Amino acid sequence: MYSLNRAQIIGNLTRDPEMRFTPNGQAVCSFAVATNRRWKDKDGSNQEATEFHDIVAWGKLGEIMSQILHKGDKVYIEGRLQTRSWDAQDGSKRQRTEVITEDFVALSPKGSINSTSTSNNDESKEFPIGTEKEKKTVDQPVKKEEAAADEEINLDDIPF
Repeated sequence: MYSLNRAQIIGNLTRDPEMRFTPNGQAVCSFAVATNRRWKDKDGSNQEATEFHDIVAWGKLGEIMSQILHKGDKVYIEGRLQTRSWDAQDGSKRQRTEVITEDFVALSPKGSINSTSTSNNDESKEFPIGTEKEKKTVDQPVKKEEAAADEEINLDDIPF
């Protein structure tokens, strides 16, 4: 029987990424992402809860993330869950569950307050709605197969 360990998170960085190196020279980047959940309770009152997720990225991926992400940026993180255990200095047993990053997408638009872009001609606006090609000009290069898809996006088709 197969098993699956997959985590997908969209949220905001709670602090700037911290870049460190292991004794053997391996790069490791760590930071936290906050996600919000909203619901109505049985009385019909709006409720909200915030979760904080520890994120770790290794190697070149971690180096890239530490260069382009900053506190407050919205980011999509995809990876796997990993729990570490250790004995604290006071003798107590400690445990931490982290998302080990395998892929990410910076979602903060270029030119926004939290973005790394310093260009004056970039507008600070909400995520553009339009063709896939137009959307990709925000942060990522356009892939060949995505450039061919030139159709409008219907907001009702988005599952979240």
